[in-house]
Amino acid sequence: MNTLSFGLSHVGRRSNNEDALLDARRLGLFAVADGLGGYEGGEIASKLTVSVLESFVEANARDPQGTWPIRELKSRTFEENLLAAASAAAHREIASRRTGNLSQMGSTVVAALLRGDKLTVMHCGDSRIYRLRDGVVTALTRDHSVWAEMEAAGLAGDRAGFAWKNQITRALGLDGHSTADVATFEVKRGDVYLLCSDGLYDPLEAPRLAAGLRLSPEDACRDLVVAAFEAGGHDNITCVVVRCE
Repeated sequence: MNTLSFGLSHVGRRSNNEDALLDARRLGLFAVADGLGGYEGGEIASKLTVSVLESFVEANARDPQGTWPIRELKSRTFEENLLAAASAAAHREIASRRTGNLSQMGSTVVAALLRGDKLTVMHCGDSRIYRLRDGVVTALTRDHSVWAEMEAAGLAGDRAGFAWKNQITRALGLDGHSTADVATFEVKRGDVYLLCSDGLYDPLEAPRLAAGLRLSPEDACRDLVVAAFEAGGHDNITCVVVRCE
């Protein structure tokens, strides 16, 4: 399936940008990572994440018999196993560098791999992927966060007023809390996918996301980043938009 894509990251009201993005259309691979761990650590962790994801998927394309950091599960598709292995490789790379000033670093990640009419999604943390189909925006991931766990248990109130709404429970680089979830979705012609950090989706409601995603990928990214900033967002703002044609 033919695609158009574009990615954009903005520092927002922060002093540095701890987000990173990947728009590797040649591989059908797209990702957004949101680093944590302080001024230097977060920036390094997010960049490591997208770099390892790209190199791992690219290496597999060259050598399908290469060694993976985790075993394949029969319950998963090949693409699900591939992205799970790529996330494990990124986790190991970050964890191996967690020393000194970088001892607290880690990164959330959301990635999408488009193969034919299937989109495989991997995520760890609270970066998200949305789909616009027939005018309706749907989140394809559920956050790994305190808020999401409370919501699933029926204990959540209004997210906007929840003090720990951005407290995550998983991230790459964190021992024992780095497992990524993977899933596969059918792609339909005309679908638009938005991968983004919390700095973009936190200030914006679904109707505003839908309005932006009706534009071309480049215009959509620019429109949504500006909208999130003008809505008062304080975090870094990052997105990748993929349109299937």
